[in-house]
Amino acid sequence: WAPVREDGSFDFEAFEQLLTPRTKIVAITQMSNVLGTVTPIKEIARAAHAVGAKLVVDGCQSAVHMPVDVRDLDVDFFVVTGHKLYGPTGIGILYGKLDLLAQMPPYEGGGEMIREVSEDRVTYATPPHRFEAGTPPIVQAIGLGAALDYMNSLGRERIEAHERELSAYAHEVLGAMNSLRIIGTAAGKGAIISFEMKNAHPHDVATVLDRYGVAVRAGTHCAQPLLARYETTATCRASLALYNTRADVDRLAAALLKAQDLFA
Repeated sequence: WAPVREDGSFDFEAFEQLLTPRTKIVAITQMSNVLGTVTPIKEIARAAHAVGAKLVVDGCQSAVHMPVDVRDLDVDFFVVTGHKLYGPTGIGILYGKLDLLAQMPPYEGGGEMIREVSEDRVTYATPPHRFEAGTPPIVQAIGLGAALDYMNSLGRERIEAHERELSAYAHEVLGAMNSLRIIGTAAGKGAIISFEMKNAHPHDVATVLDRYGVAVRAGTHCAQPLLARYETTATCRASLALYNTRADVDRLAAALLKAQDLFA
C-alpha cells in the first residue's frame, strides 16, 4: 500500500521504496475519497515509468473537484465515473494511451467491436471500439456529456477556487468543535472532510444530520485499510461541491452541535 502520513499527506519517499523492476502496475487515486489528499501524480508517473511500470489512476474523486490534464500528467490509464461529475449512474470514462489500448484484447464480445469474422478467426476493431461491445448506454452518455458541458461552462478553475475557499472555511468551523476529530488535514487537499464525533457512531451522527436537512456519507467509504491506519472503523464524510455555500457549512455545524448535545 502507498503510505500516508498522520495528516493524510502522501509519503512519496516511502512510496518510491516500494517500487522495484518487478513492479508492473501502479494503481493509485489522484484524490482520496476519504482524506481529500491530492497525490503528486506527475511525480508518481515518473517514478513508475522509471521501473517500467504502467500507471493506472483513479480520477473519480479528483475530476469533479479540480482541472485534470492526462497528457501533462503522463498517466497510462485514467478512470472517472459519471455520477460524481453531476451526470447519470451506470456510465464512466476510461482514458488510455492509444498504443497501450491497441495492444490489449477486448474483455467482452458483441456488436460493433470486430473488424472481420470468419469461421476460424476474428480481427478486432481499433480502440476504442473494440472495448465497447454491443449497444452502449446511450441515454447515460448524453447525460454525462451535458454534465461535462455544464461544468466546462462554469470553468474548472472557478469551481476549484470556490471549493478551496469553502473547504478552508469548513475546516475552520468544524476544527473549532472539540467533539470532532477531522481525519485528513493535508495541505492542498480537496473539498472532502471526514470526521468522527466522540461517543457517537458515524451512522447515528448521519441520522441526526439528516433530520436537519444535511446529507453526509457515513461508513467505511470502501477504504477499510485506510481507516484502520487512523485506528477507526468508520467516519462521516462531508463533500463540498460547486453548488454549496458558507450557509451550508454553517447549517452542517449547527446540526453537529445538535448531535453533540444528544450524544454527550
